[in-house]
Amino acid sequence: MPGLQHTFADRVRRRWLCPLCHLPMNDPVQITTCGHRFCDTCLQEFLSEGVFECPEDKLALDYAKIYPDEDMHEEILNTKVRCSHWTDGCYWVDKVTRLQDHLRTCKYTPVQCPNDCSALLTRLRLDDHLEHECSRRQCKCEFCGMRMSWERMEHHEGNCPQESVYCENKCGARMLRRFLSNHTVNECAKRTVPCPHCSKQFLYDTLPDHSYNCPRFPVSCPNRCDPTKIPREEVEQHLHDNCPSTMVVCPFYESGCKHKCPRNSLDRHLQQESGSHLKLMCQLVSRQKNDISQLRNQLQTVTTNQDGTLLWKIADVDAKFKEAKASNNCELVSPPFFTGKHGYKLSLSVFLNGNGSGEGSHLSLYVRLLPGEYDSLLQWPFTHAMTFMVMDQGDPTNKREHLTESFIPDPTWKHFQKPSHHDKKSLGFGYPQFVSHQTLKTRGYIVDDCLFIKCIVDPSRIVEP
Repeated sequence: MPGLQHTFADRVRRRWLCPLCHLPMNDPVQITTCGHRFCDTCLQEFLSEGVFECPEDKLALDYAKIYPDEDMHEEILNTKVRCSHWTDGCYWVDKVTRLQDHLRTCKYTPVQCPNDCSALLTRLRLDDHLEHECSRRQCKCEFCGMRMSWERMEHHEGNCPQESVYCENKCGARMLRRFLSNHTVNECAKRTVPCPHCSKQFLYDTLPDHSYNCPRFPVSCPNRCDPTKIPREEVEQHLHDNCPSTMVVCPFYESGCKHKCPRNSLDRHLQQESGSHLKLMCQLVSRQKNDISQLRNQLQTVTTNQDGTLLWKIADVDAKFKEAKASNNCELVSPPFFTGKHGYKLSLSVFLNGNGSGEGSHLSLYVRLLPGEYDSLLQWPFTHAMTFMVMDQGDPTNKREHLTESFIPDPTWKHFQKPSHHDKKSLGFGYPQFVSHQTLKTRGYIVDDCLFIKCIVDPSRIVEP
């Protein structure tokens, strides 16, 4: 082993230090040719690397010239050192030769517990450990009197069959632990038991109260239709769907039949009154048809434009162009729009392949006045300025050029007189040659196969009722 790692009480002289480990030499040896000294182990480790020279002066080395230095060894062993545990409180100081004898009796030397509990502690604490801490010390149970190790006692405590304990369910009973299991399962008033009807868990002493509310407790039908009992939670459904004695209304009650009878008499009533039921259903269908028509008109009024401006998007323009070329007079009609909540009702129509003088070369655009709910209160003929626009969708937005045409209706034109429900074939007023197909394909009038047409009615002179 390398030099001595003891704590010396005397001053360590420099010549005692091994040049290799820098500790006081352990079993010092001397190279007689040069006089240098080293720990025997340190020098052997140095030479084992194959370097046969003195570590200090690098002179060639001969094993025959290396001898133990007994004088140096004796001088070092007679030097006084402190106990290895002096930092823990041991004040022993004596020669190196007596250190090992001291450590065998030093109160601060770590020792194993004689009970093989794996604890490592100083001799000073051993007695206290054996009496109070050792897990294998012998103990006696205060209830059954058995002696056992502390390890077993920790498990035994809380499980001793002779210990007197209270019931865990807090029913107030006290008994020896060996009787506790049977009490908990068979005798305790606070034990948990399942309801025989709904299988839910309840305390034994609350089970009678639960029976008055248990949804699965068997009860008789209130109408006494059958001696067989049914679960309490199914009584309402039984009365509503199955009980033959329950009073029910005729299935045609909503249609006007007010007849009531027991369920088992209902079939006879339906057979006897089939004619009157059919008459009631016809009357109901008629009323519903009128209601649907009114609701449809109200919905159309709410969802249509009411500010005199229509922005009409025509999608799938290419397919509709082809369809218009394949069939003459293919007209597309816009959704209706209004000049106000109680104003004029209008719609646009467009011929993508043209109409009349524009057929085959232009897009034709017309406006048509439609019969409205408030026409009798409005001024006729219709004389308000209108503007047609084919919207430019190109970029940038500040350089767009919409195709625009404005006009003021002539009061003498028949297209702007009060419309009639019988005049459904009127084409309306417009432009057969509004824009040529060639112009329509330039700029950004058709983008993503969509065309936008806008109609604006000047509302400045419109007076609503």
